[in-house]
Amino acid sequence: MSDDATLPETPAAAPPNAGKAGLKLLLELGPLVLFFWLTKSQDILVATQAFLIAIVVTFPIAWWLEKKLPVMSLVTAVLVGVFGGLTIWFGDSTFIKLKPTVASAFMALVIAGGLVRGKYVLRTLLGSTLRMDDEGWRILSWRWVGLFTAIAVGNEIVWRTQTEEFWAGYKLSLFFVTMVFMMLQVGLMKRHELPDEPAPSPEPVD
Repeated sequence: MSDDATLPETPAAAPPNAGKAGLKLLLELGPLVLFFWLTKSQDILVATQAFLIAIVVTFPIAWWLEKKLPVMSLVTAVLVGVFGGLTIWFGDSTFIKLKPTVASAFMALVIAGGLVRGKYVLRTLLGSTLRMDDEGWRILSWRWVGLFTAIAVGNEIVWRTQTEEFWAGYKLSLFFVTMVFMMLQVGLMKRHELPDEPAPSPEPVD
């Protein structure tokens, strides 16, 4: 997870153990809280530098924790690197403010484009940990498209009309909005969950 809504590495329907969940929460929320605090106490350029360092530090820990390459965390790290780097290089906070818009709009287009072509991008990303029928994937996909679109539009309104401190608060709030959204999808995932595949019968012994 990141400051924008990003797809969960593990669906809410199958949470990890408490210790692992707590560490994942700290890795995802810590850089955002740091960014918010430094934007208010220092300035957004200092906050962006610290945010970049925090992402660089937390990404390999997330990789180790997942025991596999966390795709969405990697996408977040790359986007933060690009837009944060441009912000620091040009001394212009517009770039980091645009990041949630670009990231969310991109994800909405990718998922919606897949649906138009009869493909379920979410199933490709989450299929190993979440088994649902096609109708469940279709509904969940459109809901994520709606969330990503709302975040992109909201970000454009907030950063263009409000102070940097207010925008930093909005950026932080997206994490909690996404958590609530994910919890609200548990019912859908349960209703459309596929039964576990039966284990193969053992071969008869001669």
